[in-house]
Amino acid sequence: MGISTVAVIGLGYIGLPTAAILADSGLSVLGIDINLDTVDAVNRGEVPFVEPDLAGYVKGAVSAGRLRAAASPEPADAFIVAVPTPIEAEHEPDLSYIEAAARALAPKLAGGELVILESTSPPGATRKMAAWILDERPDLSLDGADDKPVIHVAHCPERVLPGQVMVELVTNDRIVGGLTPEAAERARDLYQVFCQGEILLTDSVTAETAKLVENSFRDVNIAFANELSMIADRIGIDVWELIRLANRHPRVNILQPGPGVGGHCIAVDPWFIVDAAPEEARLIRTAREVNDAKPRWVLHKVLDAVAGSVSPVIAAYGLAFKPNIDDLRESPAVEIVRELAVTFPHAEVLVVEPHVRALPDQLAGFGNVRLVDAAEALDRGDVQVLLVDHTAFRSLVRELVAQQLIDTRGMTSAQRA
Repeated sequence: MGISTVAVIGLGYIGLPTAAILADSGLSVLGIDINLDTVDAVNRGEVPFVEPDLAGYVKGAVSAGRLRAAASPEPADAFIVAVPTPIEAEHEPDLSYIEAAARALAPKLAGGELVILESTSPPGATRKMAAWILDERPDLSLDGADDKPVIHVAHCPERVLPGQVMVELVTNDRIVGGLTPEAAERARDLYQVFCQGEILLTDSVTAETAKLVENSFRDVNIAFANELSMIADRIGIDVWELIRLANRHPRVNILQPGPGVGGHCIAVDPWFIVDAAPEEARLIRTAREVNDAKPRWVLHKVLDAVAGSVSPVIAAYGLAFKPNIDDLRESPAVEIVRELAVTFPHAEVLVVEPHVRALPDQLAGFGNVRLVDAAEALDRGDVQVLLVDHTAFRSLVRELVAQQLIDTRGMTSAQRA
């Protein structure tokens, strides 16, 4: 059965680009989200967050009548589930969003549909999603047992970089894992509509784990860089010069340190492996602990810088979890600013973030935190704290270096040298 209609559940940083590029490829796409503001924005042809080139795709697809949004699922040939998979307080995976999506789409199935989980998930999540669907629809099956109509369930994890999503959706290789070989093949056929990279087929658990391993690899290497930054600080050397010199070795490629690790992927995914194999995942757990502890280390550097001041003014540059986007998920910069506001209730924390128009909920309730422009922060800050290396901050380097500065991104390292 060919696929002409697709329902994408979850219109966030992955779901909306996927919906837009499928629509741009000629399919009829329904985007589903419980946030009515998001639904309304998409139906106006607008994008509710910052992602280069996405706005053009959405506007064009909506204008052409190939993309629309709604608050609940409708029948379709294929369903793509792209909802959040956060972790709970004890680092256990929270699959409640996947379960809710599965139970919501189940009544719209007639048999023969393809259901793909794109959400980054712990091993076994795709099979759980299928079980929740069949719990709602015992008249369906995964393999045609008892002559019941079949649904085809697969996992295809996203593996794109925020800020380059519309390029990497097309060019990156994809991994597709099916609960059955036929499900994997049908999912491959759907992604071939727009994906120019190689599409690699496997089983669902291997596909789930591959995505987790990719991000855990990066997390371990970032942890090495972050640990180096703390060692260099202790012995009084510039960590960025240290890394530049060490990377001149032909087989060494140390990453850059920062104030921690953010985003929904690298800051979360390794915990899924730790949860699945807690006794074996010792290195992965340690890397997560190193990176999770880095914001508090930065906090103490700021506290040392304003020691003795009763009402300091602290200027913090950046809230996003990486440069040049507005994505604040799991951002160490947000955590650091929040801890500064709590630890120093009499301090004034001035936040410069060119990619957002208002403080996030985590900070909005603090009377001592304000979103300001760079000119005010530079003029009034007793200490300057560079948390994100946005391109917009490059023009400030000379002025930042002249002040008391804590640079967690190495943006001013060359200028200081």
